[in-house]
Amino acid sequence: MTDALTESIDALMPRAKADLAELVAIPSVADPRQYPIENCHRAAAWVADAFRELGFDDIELADTVDGSKAVIGHRPGPEGAPTVLLYCHYDVQPPLNDAAWTSPPFELTERDGRWYGRGAADCKGNIAMHLTALRALGSDIPVHLTLIAEGSEEQGTGGLEDYVPKHAEQLRADAILVCDTGNAAVGRPAATITLRGIANVVVTVTALESAMHSGMFAGPAPDALAALVQILATLRDAQGNTTIDGLDNKQTWKGAPYDPEQFRADATMIEGTRLLGTGSIAEMLWARPAVTILGIDAPPVVGSSAAIQNTAAARLNLRVPPGTDPHKAQDALIAHLKNAAPWGVRVEVEPEATGSPFQATTTGPAYAALAEAMEQSYGTAMTTLGQGGSIPLCNVFADTFPQAEIVLIGVEEPQCLIHAPNESVDPAEIARMAQAEARFLRLYGAK
Repeated sequence: MTDALTESIDALMPRAKADLAELVAIPSVADPRQYPIENCHRAAAWVADAFRELGFDDIELADTVDGSKAVIGHRPGPEGAPTVLLYCHYDVQPPLNDAAWTSPPFELTERDGRWYGRGAADCKGNIAMHLTALRALGSDIPVHLTLIAEGSEEQGTGGLEDYVPKHAEQLRADAILVCDTGNAAVGRPAATITLRGIANVVVTVTALESAMHSGMFAGPAPDALAALVQILATLRDAQGNTTIDGLDNKQTWKGAPYDPEQFRADATMIEGTRLLGTGSIAEMLWARPAVTILGIDAPPVVGSSAAIQNTAAARLNLRVPPGTDPHKAQDALIAHLKNAAPWGVRVEVEPEATGSPFQATTTGPAYAALAEAMEQSYGTAMTTLGQGGSIPLCNVFADTFPQAEIVLIGVEEPQCLIHAPNESVDPAEIARMAQAEARFLRLYGAK
């Protein structure tokens, strides 16, 4: 659709690029072991100044329990209008391997029509989207607005999860736009309606008092590393389904499908590898449990000696679908690991973090307005997706504001490579999503 709003947003895109370049240049990694915390404070101040210019006159940098600063402000709308809370986060993942980046991670670089840089999509691209949408609307915003920009989302240290329930009246809203997800593909608008939770553990296997010479003892002596490998092998069947005793691995997905060939490309699968599981891609991703081995403590290949290992450990990440309690899932994983131990080896399991899955209610006026706004902006109907990742704040919002509609959208799509080297964003997605957000605010305010 080409109209005055579309033309206004197109004219604003050079400013959106300049905004994003300034934000990406701030290495706002919320881990003081890697980067000075002042970087995050600079990013918070930048966000506060940008939204203050747009009428959020009471904007403040609120301290949270994890040491991060939340940017919070309000812009009043017409009397009797609904309130929309706009969420985003300004902290980013570390670059990981600098050498794997084609261009500097903290320098926005245009290449092949995309804008590259850490945080370009996750989530500074969504900040640029918010700013562009609100600038395009100008003074014609028919709702009350609340902004909350988080400073420790990527570290998962829970500053905002603690803050929100304690300041419910300050943040209460009728609709909450959690802008930290994205679309099915470039040009294919989507709302994320489910999130998987997590249940992490560390499993340690001990078989001997000490590592022993393999030439003298291998054969009858139990090998802790081999025992760990056997235990981990029981977590999946021959087809690749996660098979943890007590967890349902046959749930179905009723939303949009995920094309297998598109998934192969998005996941960068190498030639000859097979897709895992007996369900559809969408079911395996969004409706069923999935366990991942995050790391193993064992001697590295280089420098290893001819020894039977007395102990070995692994860190596991279990993704928990909606409808499954993460604590019960973690308990099931722990019991499974202990029951799978061969040869009488000692197995100890340390539980780590859990996070609840989330499922949005999609039958209210906010979702109806969003679907209309998306179709007007993209020229094609909005679909619904799940997400394999977790956003714990969504459950905090749902518990604190049970009447609010929680809407998950954003500029991300599979080509963005969020959390990986060479993260990027398609500027057309910033433009179209800014259109969709602006149209949503108009439509929702008119309902």
